[in-house]
Amino acid sequence: MNRPIQLFSLLLTASVSFAGNPKSFAYVLQADSKFKPKSKAIETLRDCGRDWIILDAAYDGEDRWTSADLAKIRSGKPGRKTVAYVSIGEAEDYRAYWQRSWDRDEDGNPDKGAPAWLNIENPDWEGNYKVKYWLKGWQEIMLPEIERVMKQGFDGVYLDIVDAFEFYEVDGDDYLDNRPNPETGNSYRADMARWIATIAARARSVRRGAMIVPQNAAQLLVFKDYRGIVSGIGVEDLYTNGKKKQPRDEVNYTFGFLKKLKADGKPILVIDYSKKGSLVGGARRSSEQNGFVFLNTDRPLKTLGSSP
Repeated sequence: MNRPIQLFSLLLTASVSFAGNPKSFAYVLQADSKFKPKSKAIETLRDCGRDWIILDAAYDGEDRWTSADLAKIRSGKPGRKTVAYVSIGEAEDYRAYWQRSWDRDEDGNPDKGAPAWLNIENPDWEGNYKVKYWLKGWQEIMLPEIERVMKQGFDGVYLDIVDAFEFYEVDGDDYLDNRPNPETGNSYRADMARWIATIAARARSVRRGAMIVPQNAAQLLVFKDYRGIVSGIGVEDLYTNGKKKQPRDEVNYTFGFLKKLKADGKPILVIDYSKKGSLVGGARRSSEQNGFVFLNTDRPLKTLGSSP
């Protein structure tokens, strides 16, 4: 059973109601790849017609968007929101915080002297390392970044690798839902929910009402306190996987969690990466029927993609 959890009684983590949920959005993490120079990217994003725009904190990995840049982007549509992408469940060796000594031989295993929170490299994503996200050392690296992007002028944060708890739930060939974390006494899922609550408090201490939008990890929506904290959710590959439909049982499994957030009136963003036109049409229609906000785009997230 999924027992209720108390995520701390932090007033700042209360979710915020917006004047209307988005009907469209863009998700662009490599704006410099297609839109050069930066001024062109700003113009393109300003004129794209989307309600919400999710961006990496920096235009090209180093040149961060300024508050003036974001104001220009927002000026293209009344009520538009700009949301900063932040990966909070894995360490990335191309980020400023990374130290080469943590894995000097680049074998994917932390070297002696690496921080206690650092775990092995993700075999599916070179340069991305699993972390013990519940440890203070990792949180002390990420929380200043959350504060920094909010001070840049973003309306909120879009949090990736929220499903990092799944790595720790593996037991041989099986997944153990709500597997307990021996280091905390909580489940790995509850530890992630608490981590999101901490992030929300930090973001909202800088900007009251900051949006908190996790990507994936729909399982956490069983926690009422968690649903109260988040401003919506992004879900990847809900309907399709490349040129194939997702199995119906997998779609229904995720739907079971999403309906809890839908009942709270919060937006559900669907990000599909389909390469087959007929599948895109079906996924879009299903999204509309279910009251979701749909985007089909390229997996490297270099373009605006297609959103109603």
